[in-house]
Amino acid sequence: MDLAIGVDVGGTKVAAGVVDEQGKIVEKLKRSTPAASPEQTAHVISDTVIELLGRHQVVAVGLGAAGFVDTARTTVLFAPNLAWRDEPVKKKVQDRIGFPVVVENDANASAWAETVFGAAQGYEDVVLITVGTGIGGAIVINGRLYRGRWGVAGEPGHYRVVPGGRLCGCGNRGCWEQYASGNALVAEAREFARRSPAGAVRLLQLGGGSPDGITGPAITQAAGEGDPAALRCFEIVGSWLGQGLADLAAILDPGCFVIGGGVSEAGELLLDPARAAFEGGLTGRYYRPFAEIRLAELGEDAGLVGAADLARRG
Repeated sequence: MDLAIGVDVGGTKVAAGVVDEQGKIVEKLKRSTPAASPEQTAHVISDTVIELLGRHQVVAVGLGAAGFVDTARTTVLFAPNLAWRDEPVKKKVQDRIGFPVVVENDANASAWAETVFGAAQGYEDVVLITVGTGIGGAIVINGRLYRGRWGVAGEPGHYRVVPGGRLCGCGNRGCWEQYASGNALVAEAREFARRSPAGAVRLLQLGGGSPDGITGPAITQAAGEGDPAALRCFEIVGSWLGQGLADLAAILDPGCFVIGGGVSEAGELLLDPARAAFEGGLTGRYYRPFAEIRLAELGEDAGLVGAADLARRG
């Protein structure tokens, strides 16, 4: 059986694993990411891979990077949470480990894993949306990753849904992730608690008595308990999510949307209002099939599993 190593490099951790042809992880390691130093980050990646190479015979090494990866899949053009700017990651890691490396965007790697091994098995046209602090995404068309002309396709969090709306970290205003992300969920809850503290008693309890103390996990806990204020926050954010999915369906017409990221751990609290808004906003909704909207299945391992499989396939 051909084994491959997949590495998922994020702003806080490097996760590496040996993955078999069925997407099963044979061994996994985690290390902290020295995000401020490209050189040290390359060393941590390389040392982790070398450790795994010492215990396993593998045919390929794949690296999933949280940033814009060029079309040649050699260089990270920009990584918002790492000090990578036009960073030749492929060469630096290859030179250290003495083994060929394939570099891929981390969301692309996750989408590939969910398509081949996870929630979207059986579909050839898939859109992955990760709902976390912001919104990430990736696109699979006709069973192949769609990377775009410059390698940076799949950033739906930054298409604008409200012209002149909320300021986004990308510098524009009104981006989708300002209304349908983890940050948006927290912002809704805190604003509600400031405006109507009597209606947000449970949220304020979980926030230590202050609106600024309310967190995403606290909102999920309160919603799971049936708290009306928390449920309303999920309804608002879920509706924004579903409306965005309807717009994406009008452009891409996928068979399946896979929803991942930290906020997706709320499950149907998020997906119920998202599905309702999707069905209500879909163009030609009375005359076409609805895409499936499913929760991701592979969790935090999706990136390294996908990176390994993509490297195995070349």
